[in-house]
Amino acid sequence: MKADEPGQLSASDIVSVDGDEPTEEELATMRKVADRLPWSAFIVALVELCERFTYYGLSGPFQNYIQYDPHDTPGTPILGAIVSDQYLGKYKTILYSAFIYLAGIFILFCTSLPSAIEHGAALGGLIAAMAVIGLGTGGIKSNVSPLVAEQYRQTKMTIRVLKSGERVIVDPAITIQRIYMIFYLCVNLGCLSPIATTEMEQSTGFWTAYLLCLCFFVLGIAILIAGERYYVVHPPKGSIIIDAFRAMWIGLRNGGNMDAAKPSYQDERGRKYKTSWDDVYIVELQRGLAACRVFLFYPIYWVAYSQMLNNFISQAGTMQLHGIPNDFMQNIDPLTIIFLIPIFDRLLYPGLRKIGIPFRPITRITWGFVFGALAMAYAAIVQHLIYSSPPCYNAPLACDTSHLPNEVHIAVQTPAYFFMAVSEILASVTGLEYAFTKAPPSMKSFVMSIFLLQSAFGSALGMALAPIAKDPRLVWMYTGLCIATLIAAGLFWVCFKHLNATEESMNMLENKGEKAVGVGHVDATGALDRSVKGRNRAAISEGEV
Repeated sequence: MKADEPGQLSASDIVSVDGDEPTEEELATMRKVADRLPWSAFIVALVELCERFTYYGLSGPFQNYIQYDPHDTPGTPILGAIVSDQYLGKYKTILYSAFIYLAGIFILFCTSLPSAIEHGAALGGLIAAMAVIGLGTGGIKSNVSPLVAEQYRQTKMTIRVLKSGERVIVDPAITIQRIYMIFYLCVNLGCLSPIATTEMEQSTGFWTAYLLCLCFFVLGIAILIAGERYYVVHPPKGSIIIDAFRAMWIGLRNGGNMDAAKPSYQDERGRKYKTSWDDVYIVELQRGLAACRVFLFYPIYWVAYSQMLNNFISQAGTMQLHGIPNDFMQNIDPLTIIFLIPIFDRLLYPGLRKIGIPFRPITRITWGFVFGALAMAYAAIVQHLIYSSPPCYNAPLACDTSHLPNEVHIAVQTPAYFFMAVSEILASVTGLEYAFTKAPPSMKSFVMSIFLLQSAFGSALGMALAPIAKDPRLVWMYTGLCIATLIAAGLFWVCFKHLNATEESMNMLENKGEKAVGVGHVDATGALDRSVKGRNRAAISEGEV
């Protein structure tokens, strides 16, 4: 069996466990594989599928029910994260948020019944439902993403033996990568629900579409509750968020030196801040802050991504549809993701590792931005083609209604959706992975919510573009977004490429054995000094993980 042979089921051939941590030589020569995934992770992913099916199934008919731009309520993921990390824990926060969400769907269903619409309840019901659903989805989104990865409990690399006799390294980071690949696949399966709900809206009415969503969400809650005894659930840590802000304030008061918040640092210099944490907590917080800095470039990416949800649809409306609804093409994105994720997970990534290219998170995110820029460049080309075509040329929406749309086939849009799907796998999936692996154990939901919040900032930037998102300036708008996303990719790489070199050591900080022995020197990025780790390896107990 050769190293990372494409198509192989990573660790599925394991017959025995060596249990030792790999040496430096083994790390350099042995192949790394993903571990078996716990069933509880699949259960959580299935719950997310039901939630996303409901969310997108609801938002599909909104365009016709009342003109509404379906975005998550800004800020609610942060609120859900604080409630989870500090008070309730992830499972209870998701469960209680799900019941709030369910109440919102029920309000929407009841006020969409024909008799309710006739009595003028539709608008009030929609507003009330959106407020309630926004609160519920915020509590779910920031917690379900870290919960799915927390089902895998291994935190350090170990040696395992396959049926062939080959000794391999089971890498928790690669396992987490696979978990989020499967998770995102489930998300995109849910994204296909508007195909059903928009058809039901047209044929039988809005209430049937919303009833389908209601039933699917009830199924999701049932799965969530049924799987409770299988979940790995971490209890909330009390005032952990408050402690984080207090530690950051101490760091700011000391010229941005976060080491100043460590009790040991204060003892050495005769300073005393009243703290309730230890040195390890500050190391973890530094790592979480490093992750949050990585997310700062994402709003530019999300602006490019959001074009697929609005301007691409408008663009399709100015083309020859040939019986295809102008909003149908956006389904190419989730379908492409569903098709490509197994290829990336089972063939591309293992194949790159086989030839010595680890394709670490910072590299993946950078290429994700590049593919997002390619999608914008192609959209600009399509828009130029539209403006160059009769009968309406550069004013397709102002053309006489007796004319057909410009003579460009709607299928020409396909590559733009393909490029954006590839960019999502590289940038969005990796962003989820990075938010989880780099967040302190006690702040997983909070750091995840910071990542999710970047899409809200992207939406705000997108709103600023609205005045120029009109004919005949759309070519320049897409071109500008392409250039901006490419610049963001370049700056992102320059600023964070050094984190690739410390990726494994940063991930190892969660090893409980290392915490018990001492983590050695950690720099501002949270990088572990490997020499100290090597000296301490013999003292690390296998049973502590």
